[in-house]
Amino acid sequence: MIALAKNANALLMFLLELGVLASVAYWGFTVSPNWGVKLLAGLGGPALFVAAWALFGAGGGANATFPLTGLARAALEILWFGGGALALYASGLVTSAAVFAALFVVNAVLRIFWNEV
Repeated sequence: MIALAKNANALLMFLLELGVLASVAYWGFTVSPNWGVKLLAGLGGPALFVAAWALFGAGGGANATFPLTGLARAALEILWFGGGALALYASGLVTSAAVFAALFVVNAVLRIFWNEV
């Protein structure tokens, strides 16, 4: 039963990672009425997030170019997932931002509780 819960939490983290990219893209495409700005922010924002995650956080650090551990990893996750919630908030989706942030906190607490960080 605990293995199923751990797997569900890992799936939640993966979905949250995808949610960050979708949130930043949504924000980018709603940030301005100018199509040039929309394209730059809507495609460039997620590209920057992907680059940061690939460099420092991919695969829990195992697949990252410069893997982070400890407090540095915690800071990366707070900035990454907080950035997704902030993008939703900046897009005017306040409730979605709060739900996203709450799901991240639950996910992080469970990973800490189960020593998966």
